[in-house]
Formats: sequence, structure tokens, C-alpha cells
Amino acid sequence: MTSAWPFITDPFFYALAVPAVLITGLAKSGFASGFGALATPMLALAVPAPQAAAVMLPLLIAMDATGVQQMWRHRDRALVRRLVPWGVVGIVIGTLLFGVLSDRAVAGVLGALTLLFLAQRLLFPIRREGRPPPAWVARLCSTTSGFTSFVAHAGGPPLMAYVLPLKLAPVVASATMAVYFSAINLVKLVPYAALGLMDLRNLATSLLLLPLAPLGVWLGVWLVKRTDPTWFYRLAYVGMAVAGVKLLWDGLGG
Repeated sequence: MTSAWPFITDPFFYALAVPAVLITGLAKSGFASGFGALATPMLALAVPAPQAAAVMLPLLIAMDATGVQQMWRHRDRALVRRLVPWGVVGIVIGTLLFGVLSDRAVAGVLGALTLLFLAQRLLFPIRREGRPPPAWVARLCSTTSGFTSFVAHAGGPPLMAYVLPLKLAPVVASATMAVYFSAINLVKLVPYAALGLMDLRNLATSLLLLPLAPLGVWLGVWLVKRTDPTWFYRLAYVGMAVAGVKLLWDGLGG
């Protein structure tokens, strides 16, 4: 039976959505950076993966607005111009594949990507030493980032693989990535709308969760000054593993 309410009413969804949005805000603030990739897999445990991504998109744009307002002047303009076009290419690729993939296939891809990013973090931690990566790595990483951002709002890990070895000042790296993802998320609105994902039910659900978006960012700013994030990272690793395995299992027809 269809609910009379215009938004998602499943309590299990909100039990996952509240921490997912807060975690994303924490990641946007710089605390637990990179773990924003956990949010969509968490929501996808309660709703289809495409719907989970659609609900998160307006929330991400709201978070981006706050971050860009504060860090716009610190961005690396040349790097933004280099990365954004290839990120858009990744969005186009994601749109084309999204149109032919079933919900089960999208869940499987999302689960596999989640586990791959987790493996990258655990087995091949990003190092700041060494020469800056060549230009083709920028194109590959930003294209991959655009694709994974489109599918799962998980564009951070591929992009960080290129940006961190550049040895930028932390504020410049953070500002550049904030501007990049602000542009990418705005571009994603077009194909998401064309695919019918930005419907009333998803938008109403996003609106209901919207107050948590700045709260997560503000909480992250507070925590980053006061908390050793070791235990948070450990819990996030476990959460990524559980969500990734569950989604991959669903995608394989388990």
C-alpha cells in the first residue's frame, strides 16, 4: 500500500539516515575525511540504491554551499579547471550505465566500490611523499571520481588519490575539493532529474533530513578540535565492510 505521506516513512530508513547524514557532514568538515562514501551504502540497506543516492544529493548540495562559502578564496583555480571537466565525463559515463543497470546491478556495483575503497584505505594508505602524479592520473582519477560520485556519492577516495600527493597546503586541498564536488553535485542534478530520481517522495525526504546537514558540518568542526578520531575510523571501517558486503550480496542475488 502506498503511504499517504509524501516522504519515506520506514523507521529503519531513518535509523540509518540520521547517522549517514551526520557522517557526511563530519566528512565535509574535514573530520573523518573520505568517509562520506559510507552514507549512500547505509541508506541503500533500507531503500533501492538509486533512491538512496537521490535522497542524498540535495543534502550534499546544502553542505557544499556552506563549505564553498567559507573556502572559496583558498581554492587552486588551475587545479579546479583541470579536474572538473573530467569529473563531468565520469558523470556522463555513470548516466549511460545507470540507464541500463537494474537496481540489483547498481547495488552490486555500489557494494563492490565500497569494498574496494575500504581495501584501498587499509592496504594502500595514501602517502604524501614522492613526486606529483602525471597529468593522465588527474584525468583518470577525476573521471573515476565523477562516475563513483554519480553512482554512490563516493567520489572522494579516487580524487584524494590524486590531490593528496600534490602536497598542497591543507586549506588549499580542502577548498579545491570542496569547489570540485560543489560543481559535480550541481551537474548531477540534471541527469538525476532526467532519470526521474528527483521525484516528490525523494525531495520531501531530503527536506525532512535537511536540518541535519549543517548540524553534521558544525559537529565535525567541533570534534576535529577536541577528539582523537581513531575509534571513529575503526567504526567507519566496520560499517563500510558490513554495508559493502550486504550490497554486493544483494547485487549477486543473495
